[in-house]
Amino acid sequence: MAIFDKMIALWILVVFSFFTSCSAGKSEKQAKWDKYLKHIEDAVTDYEECSSENSGCYRSVLDADFKPWRDRGGIKQEDFERGKKDRRNGVVHYQIIGHKLYRQENSMFQPRSVGIEHFLLKLLPLLPDMELLINTQDYPMVNKWIDPTPILSFSRTPNEVDIFYPAWTFWSGGPFLKTYPEGLGRWDEQRKVIGKKSEEFPWKKKKSKAFFRGSRTSSERDPLVKYARQNPSYADAAYTKNQAWKSDADTLGKPPAGEISLADHCKYKYLFNFRGVAASFRFKHLFMCRSLVVHVGEDWKEFFYPAMKPWVHYIPMDVEMKDLPVMIEFVRKYDKVARAIADRGYKFVDKHLRLKDIELYWKNLLLTYHSLMQWKPKRDMSLKQIK
Repeated sequence: MAIFDKMIALWILVVFSFFTSCSAGKSEKQAKWDKYLKHIEDAVTDYEECSSENSGCYRSVLDADFKPWRDRGGIKQEDFERGKKDRRNGVVHYQIIGHKLYRQENSMFQPRSVGIEHFLLKLLPLLPDMELLINTQDYPMVNKWIDPTPILSFSRTPNEVDIFYPAWTFWSGGPFLKTYPEGLGRWDEQRKVIGKKSEEFPWKKKKSKAFFRGSRTSSERDPLVKYARQNPSYADAAYTKNQAWKSDADTLGKPPAGEISLADHCKYKYLFNFRGVAASFRFKHLFMCRSLVVHVGEDWKEFFYPAMKPWVHYIPMDVEMKDLPVMIEFVRKYDKVARAIADRGYKFVDKHLRLKDIELYWKNLLLTYHSLMQWKPKRDMSLKQIK
């Protein structure tokens, strides 16, 4: 009888432990959901919408980028010459002299240069004489721990002090894919195409799935792809080929998936954005779907990122993505909350990231840069005129 009693006691202990762990699991999940709701409530309460007038949404970015140069007493010619001497392939020397644009003969990435030069040429009548070093590579150039050089880059991390400029893809250039054989630009046209598709797939018609399609340029994307393979009802995420693809090992052991146009992303409610080699060009496009954007990682940025706020315009996730299942369950359960974030993200991009906002940013960027130049540039005869 004593043995039987011990067996019963042991069974009760096992059952109690099981239900206790289940209850604790539920409580832990709900606690995280409550934490998410609190983040959203606080972020929305604190958020003040910016003004597009005179680059108001991005003025703090310009101020921060040029503060090191103001502190140094301006941009000196020796700083510029040091940048010319130390620059790597992909950093292009431009001059604006007498309202004409000149560029070094060789440009490593011609389509990228075209995307940059569209804005420079358009602004020429307003611009005084100046010379610039514009980085057309993906990687930034100016480490924060060394003496800075005045190089403009489209993307950077907190470890660099390159001066932001709007990426070439607002007008032309990559990525070059089967779905975009001539490159992803132009932004004004993509806004229309994706916006039209979003009207075909309003929130109620979208699939309640997390979605991602892209190449494996970073292993930070792996957790979502692995999750989707195990949970196809909750997520559709797969790797496509890129130029470096050699075997299925490059797509995490599976054959590469077909490419999906950015417009067709609008069929899904939850769109994931990851860094690529640098900041991902897809980020701004995803918002035009009126879907909820989940942005993974916070280091890589473009000039407009700081104006968009986590929990207000998108949901942030750390690169380890340990809470991925809990987050996906959260957005599925709290559908109205998810939709409200999606709507705010769309409205920001639609209202504050138009092509005219990009042109205005370029204008303020160049005029601020010129105001800090401590020398008058002389025509470099090795540069050719760009018309």
